[in-house]
Amino acid sequence: MGDGEARAASKLLLEAGWYGHKCAIDAAVAEGALRQHRPVVMLTSDIDGMVKLCGDRVRLVAV
Repeated sequence: MGDGEARAASKLLLEAGWYGHKCAIDAAVAEGALRQHRPVVMLTSDIDGMVKLCGDRVRLVAV
């Protein structure tokens, strides 16, 4: 992860009102998904958390 990606993930964390290393990992995953060409589908066990980070820009599928 480069500086730009880290800043984007940090911005996602701030917008969600989150902090901590677990949240930082979620934000890094969300940032990576948001950078991909659409459409994007993410499999996750944390739908609520990823909705806070990705909004409706990524299709989320619960696993």
